[in-house]
Amino acid sequence: MTSIDNTALGPLDRQGRLLNAVLKSETTKSGRFGFRGDIALKFQAQLADEKRPPDYSIEQVLAIAQEGEPTIAVLAGYLHSFAYLPEAAKVLDGRLSPEGSYFIFCNNIDLLAKYRTKIGDITFRILPCDESTVWKEMMDFAGVEKNDIKKLGTAGRLDYLLDAAKDIDGSYTDISYEDGLAKMQPVKNRSENRPV
Repeated sequence: MTSIDNTALGPLDRQGRLLNAVLKSETTKSGRFGFRGDIALKFQAQLADEKRPPDYSIEQVLAIAQEGEPTIAVLAGYLHSFAYLPEAAKVLDGRLSPEGSYFIFCNNIDLLAKYRTKIGDITFRILPCDESTVWKEMMDFAGVEKNDIKKLGTAGRLDYLLDAAKDIDGSYTDISYEDGLAKMQPVKNRSENRPV
């Protein structure tokens, strides 16, 4: 039985940052723990015992961590604004490795852009995400077909997709965080043009 406490996700769980979990359990691979949900970045001030949602999070996170290893091997997620990237790096500090694969989809970067940005010694691949989901974008990105995973359970699908994603490289433009900040566009309202 793989426990989250023995993985790099454990400290985030103890801080109450792992929210809205679709999956938060061991996976089909030995000693591996998987998480699908949100990682809270900035908490709202709480009054008494009321629970408030975070100000912002890394949303739609897909992550796997191996038992006994200090860092998360693969993580993909959505940030509503590229400007939140340093906050994400700070919350995940010590949980990421220079050898890991980290994909961050942003609402407000050019739809044709693919950036590689370093914060400290951690490289993030920054990709656009308009009206899609991280899961669907990662499926397309990794070249995984629905038929490849349809017989697998939730944990098995996460294993399959993130194992395939580990080796994706592709062509990226290397830019500094400051350059990315200068190029970023206004944040789009995700609820706009949606039927009520």
